[in-house]
Amino acid sequence: MPFLNPALLLIALTAGISMYAWSNRELMEKWIFSPYLVSQRGQWYRFLTSGFLHADFMHLGFNLFAFYSFSPAVLSEFAAAYGMQGGIAAFLLLYIGGIIVSDIPTYFRHRHDPSYRSLGASGGVSSVLFASILFYPVAADGGGIIIFPLPIPIQPFLFGFLYLAYSYYQGRRRGDNINHDAHFYGALFGILVALALVPQAGLTFIDQVRVYLTNIL
Repeated sequence: MPFLNPALLLIALTAGISMYAWSNRELMEKWIFSPYLVSQRGQWYRFLTSGFLHADFMHLGFNLFAFYSFSPAVLSEFAAAYGMQGGIAAFLLLYIGGIIVSDIPTYFRHRHDPSYRSLGASGGVSSVLFASILFYPVAADGGGIIIFPLPIPIQPFLFGFLYLAYSYYQGRRRGDNINHDAHFYGALFGILVALALVPQAGLTFIDQVRVYLTNIL
């Protein structure tokens, strides 16, 4: 039943909390990810709560649209492997775990910086996105998928490689206010969890990419 879909429940919860926090500065300051406050005051809950906050409508909309787009494929794979209840548990592990784990490198990098703040579900969204890419590396119609900001269709596995390279590069530059490390490590977490829970997905990924490259070369 749709209202029991964990992705839809997470979307509603994230949207509600994010919009409420825009008018409640106290909640925003209490829940935002601050490595310094985590280190100094032991406020470890911020690893999770920051994933339910967003800076504005664009930030919120982009994350939730990507999450909504790719979660059905991942959820169906987990449900096929573990049944509905087990699949939902695996899906929540992937998403919630991605939010938390993706901020660990950020914590160690900025734990002595009182001014650093970070928020958003990007780590969890990246985990779901890359689990989906692992399960379905080649578009079924052969034409690829369109993902902003790329203006042309691209195969999921190729987008994945470009996304990882870009996120890693931008994370080293630190030239903007985006936490690219959360994107990068969330993606890696998604791949590792998906492989751990559905090991055969690794061989399927290799086979699909090999067949695709053979057909175009």
